[in-house]
Amino acid sequence: MNATPNLRDVTVAVAHAPEQPFTIEQARLRGPEGDEVLVRVVATGLCHTDLIVRDQYYPVPLPAVLGHEGAGVVEALGPNVKDLKVGDHVVLTYGACGHCNPCTGGHGAYCAEFFPRNFGGGDAHGHTALQTLDGQPLHDHFFAQSSFATYALARENNAIKVPADAPLELLGPLGCGIQTGAGAVINSLKVRPGSSFAAYGAGAVGLSAVMAARVAGATTIIAIDVVPSRLELALELGATHTINSREQDVTEAVRAITGGGADFALESTGRPDVLAAGIEALGALGAMGVVGAPKLGTKAEFDVNNLLLGGRTIRGIVEGDSVPQIFIPQLVQLYQQGRFPFDKLVKFYPLDQINQAAEDSTKGITLKPILRIAA
Repeated sequence: MNATPNLRDVTVAVAHAPEQPFTIEQARLRGPEGDEVLVRVVATGLCHTDLIVRDQYYPVPLPAVLGHEGAGVVEALGPNVKDLKVGDHVVLTYGACGHCNPCTGGHGAYCAEFFPRNFGGGDAHGHTALQTLDGQPLHDHFFAQSSFATYALARENNAIKVPADAPLELLGPLGCGIQTGAGAVINSLKVRPGSSFAAYGAGAVGLSAVMAARVAGATTIIAIDVVPSRLELALELGATHTINSREQDVTEAVRAITGGGADFALESTGRPDVLAAGIEALGALGAMGVVGAPKLGTKAEFDVNNLLLGGRTIRGIVEGDSVPQIFIPQLVQLYQQGRFPFDKLVKFYPLDQINQAAEDSTKGITLKPILRIAA
């Protein structure tokens, strides 16, 4: 970590070891440099990715401060910040370099430096902005924010200004989980009016996709899960049909509902068997988006002829392939118009109850936990 005199005391939740509880600790955070902004975190979503990183599905160095669905207020600016101002309300999203071919082409989620900038445990030079009270580096820069903290540093290009009249404590999940589900439907799959769509998994990402499919004009929207309460909520949010995969053969049911197979589908469970079944239930020229994240090295198996003969496609999707500066404000506007009621997915917890939030999320009790942060 670079030596700097401008250190701020912060409260953080630290992941020390796989499958071990987060611990609430005191740390010190340096001030913003370059194009960075210091954000007082009002609330941050807890995402499945936080938990699989804690458990080392991805090799992020520990101990680390995770959190990547932050929302808060800009408190200080680096000298190279151009557009944001102190006092702006922002949603923090994923990190991207901003200058590689994917970034300049409007596809920052596929940035050439995506993994090190979001999962590397430090900045582009391997330095951390956080340190323990005894001066030891604390891995951070998780999704270019590490927002399980009372204050976070982000870059201007991943701190997205949102309207001041929007409920800031609710908006953090728009930076990742909600953006992923909705963006997969609208940006990646380009679900069209009158089409059929199937969501494999009715968690926060899957239900965000259901809401987005309704916005996009799909007329047959199927939610598939094993939890009856989630399926009930899916109907409330726009699904026209639900399937409990413990009670029905999903492939047969999807084919029957759609009259031969779904036009579009999204797999958000991270289970290879679910992916394979979803491919089988696509109609001719159908498209399957994949957002569920299993352990690195996980293999899936399917009949290649199910793709070849029907002209079907599989598409991997990161962060809903969104341009956050455009898409997140659009989702806020849809929410304010009552057309994207993602508030029905959330439950709030104080930061010191992060382990309860994680447990409730893992058990399926809470779809989308949001941690209120007291700075």
